[in-house]
Amino acid sequence: MPKPAMTSHRSPSPTNSGLASENVDGDERCLLPTFTKKIAGDARHVPLNAAEADVVITSPPYWLKRDYGVEGQIGQEATAEGFVGSLVDCMENWKAILPKWGSVFINIGDTYHKGSLANTPGRLEFAAHNAGWTVRNRIIWVKDAGMPDPAKDRLKSRHEYIIHFTQQRRDYYYDQYGYAEKYGNGTGPSDVWQIGLRRNVSDHLAPYPEELVDRIITLACPEQVCVHCGKPRRRIVERTAELDPSRPQAKRAMELAKQHGLTDAHIAAIQATGISDAGKAMKTQTGTGRNSASVRKLAAEAKLALGGYFREFTFAKRRAVGWSDCGCKGPFRPGIVLDPFMGTGTTLRAAASAGRSAIGVDLALESDSKGSKRRGGRGKKA
Repeated sequence: MPKPAMTSHRSPSPTNSGLASENVDGDERCLLPTFTKKIAGDARHVPLNAAEADVVITSPPYWLKRDYGVEGQIGQEATAEGFVGSLVDCMENWKAILPKWGSVFINIGDTYHKGSLANTPGRLEFAAHNAGWTVRNRIIWVKDAGMPDPAKDRLKSRHEYIIHFTQQRRDYYYDQYGYAEKYGNGTGPSDVWQIGLRRNVSDHLAPYPEELVDRIITLACPEQVCVHCGKPRRRIVERTAELDPSRPQAKRAMELAKQHGLTDAHIAAIQATGISDAGKAMKTQTGTGRNSASVRKLAAEAKLALGGYFREFTFAKRRAVGWSDCGCKGPFRPGIVLDPFMGTGTTLRAAASAGRSAIGVDLALESDSKGSKRRGGRGKKA
């Protein structure tokens, strides 16, 4: 995955004009070192100020799964509604810490209560939505194995959820290109992640793997953030006319484009039209019919030349050409990951490995300092 490098400047492509300032292939602005910090505290009242973290990645205690014997712990509420209410209280606190473009990712599993699934993940999504959050994704984490389950009248649970919440519908930090390059073989990433558990000797029931955290960091935690204005550097990606020649349809599309002398403008018009040029596809893409007359004319010419191969160029390869720059001329800092239910510190270790700073908060640290039982407020995950 290309890294934010160190001075040539060029203007961004029109398709990326929403990015701050200009495309920077590199500059002399220094990058501050990473740090890792652990804090004793309650996830509902994290002792941080505004913009002291860029993304929250955490796995709270699951409802009624385990009692850690610590006063004030989350996960032992009398009802599922009370449990979800505690989590939404946490999120309201985290909202004050994150920038507007920051995200919250919560790993959560369900609980059987009185013979029925309590649907705590769904309840959390609904309650957070009502509290003003946007639910952007429900990622399914598929595990090869799980905790022993003696039940004989239902199937064993081998999946959990990672729910992605944002404060705004658009313009939150998200690097799908970088994620696809690292975990998706350059293709459109899926919301189903198959990641096996690793053996763990701690007192946690099922620590989540570092790969799960790294996937989220790759998607939603910027590598660099301006110290002065707080804007993250965003990857600038351009579309190309390159197709996969190993696919017969793609190869034929390129032959026809060359034969009919289609220009870069024609290819750009195809990509602006997308899949929604006819039939049912007209209903599947936002913005259909809003292209300018000149773009529609070029697209029509291209369709006449390409026939049924017209849509092939919609799926052309993309290329990363640099990183945005706010123009402040000051230093950058690494992105900061916050885990308000730190546990054994898997999130912090994954953040350090990914070149990000990390802050872990745990009620158990406070309990330890008072001589209470170890591992109190964290929950089942690491």
